[in-house]
Amino acid sequence: MSRPSLRAHLAIARADHWVKNVFVLPGCLLAVAILPAADALAALPPVLLGLASVCLIASSNYTINEILDAPFDRLHPTKHTRPVSSGRVSIRLAYAQWLLLMAVGMALAWAVSPMLAATMAALWLMGCVYNIPPVRTKDLPYLDVLSESVNNPLRLVAGWSMVLAASDRSSWLLPPASLLLSYWFVGCYFMAIKRFAEFREIGDPSRAAAYRRSFAHYNEQRLLVSIIFHAAASMLFFGAFIMRYRLELVLSFPLVAVVMAVYFKLAYQRDSAVQAPEKLYREPTLMAACLVCAVAMTALTFIDLPWFRSVMAPGIARPPGGAP
Repeated sequence: MSRPSLRAHLAIARADHWVKNVFVLPGCLLAVAILPAADALAALPPVLLGLASVCLIASSNYTINEILDAPFDRLHPTKHTRPVSSGRVSIRLAYAQWLLLMAVGMALAWAVSPMLAATMAALWLMGCVYNIPPVRTKDLPYLDVLSESVNNPLRLVAGWSMVLAASDRSSWLLPPASLLLSYWFVGCYFMAIKRFAEFREIGDPSRAAAYRRSFAHYNEQRLLVSIIFHAAASMLFFGAFIMRYRLELVLSFPLVAVVMAVYFKLAYQRDSAVQAPEKLYREPTLMAACLVCAVAMTALTFIDLPWFRSVMAPGIARPPGGAP
């Protein structure tokens, strides 16, 4: 019989998953690009403090996830060795850890701004909705993907609010809705691919349903259709954002498509990294595609291309005084 250990309690906070908070950075970049009073250097302290807050709130959510998923993890071919399911964690202390991480994370967020504190409260509450019965959207087909992926736009708002706090701590100005929706659906795309890879890896529909209740409804065809839907929705909303705010970003579309295609291809690998996104750094092709895409999008965010805007201008103009 295994005994609880400090190492196991640290493990359920999943600090190795903090890499996912890279999705905060585009929110910071967007704020610097769009907000007229944004100062990148002045924003550095609130961004660092805010990132610490996001990491602690995420670890609080990971902790409750580990606690409540333990009975199901014991049915998984690899996750049965996790700290809680293998008996290496004190459940009482784990619940205390869950609340302590939330409290410290919220305190740091409030030190940055009320808007960041509200965003972190929403991020924590979504972790509760996703994991805790009787709601537990994790068990509901399609809602599992949609609810978990709400964390994506929340991270975008978090990054935005960190930069905003440097110029006006009391402001509640939100990023464009089209970008938030795009960010949400691209998160759904990644999460649906994770579900698809998990389903294929388990290989047995009845065993898959015992491990994750939503798998009782899913099959490969339904998951593939949902992946296509989420990809299309994310790019449609991204296009709406670009046409309104930054036309130059149209040039990044082929690179975004390459990243999405490479990511999708990984789902067909055995023990695929898309099932454990914290391990994606081990995929050199994906990392190279992401780096090139990120550099290009950053440059296109700040470099004006008048000739490109001229080329993309409508080809048929209305005559003066003409009918609409």
